[in-house]
Amino acid sequence: MLLALDTATPLVSVALHDGERVVVELSSEQPMKHGEHLAPLVARAMQDVGIVRQHLTAIAVGVGPGPFTGLRVGIVTARTLGFVLDIPVYGVCSLDAIALEVVETSAPDSGFLVATDARRKEVYLASYDADGRRLEGPVVTKPAEVATDAPVAGAGPVLYPEHFTRAMAPERPGAGWIAHGVSGELVELIDPEPLYLRRPDAVAGAPRKPVS
Repeated sequence: MLLALDTATPLVSVALHDGERVVVELSSEQPMKHGEHLAPLVARAMQDVGIVRQHLTAIAVGVGPGPFTGLRVGIVTARTLGFVLDIPVYGVCSLDAIALEVVETSAPDSGFLVATDARRKEVYLASYDADGRRLEGPVVTKPAEVATDAPVAGAGPVLYPEHFTRAMAPERPGAGWIAHGVSGELVELIDPEPLYLRRPDAVAGAPRKPVS
């Protein structure tokens, strides 16, 4: 049983995949509660399916790009579970999960973009061909600098409709699509390390001068 997690957006997403299909997918109802909601959602998903942690055979986790705190919660949880259970942990670019859903639900006839909220009036952006292969990105940029009339999935068109005029679903990545992509080898598997694309807000201060 594959457990998939994504904490790259304000809402936490959890899913279980039995090798053939997603058997359960859950999302938090309150934003910005990653630390409080992730563990209970994982426990509830396993309870719904009737399994315990020892039944897990692998873990997949969205590695962003996304905010520092949210990504840290998801990736640390995934890596800790992988270590304790001695099972592999696979990282997936969260924008790739959105692109996979676009391709399998909308069957686009041309390339498209995925833009998600990077805060600070910026977006995380990547471009894909009609088959969902990533061509460029992800990068962090200002919407006005990449304004386009090409189709765009993700939260970008919702937040900046004046710059992304052709919105596509979905608005955010789902753990179910991460699980589907990993199970079917439909997405690139990368190390479970966070894609921040910018330095965290909290930085270490300058070293103190020794007292003479």
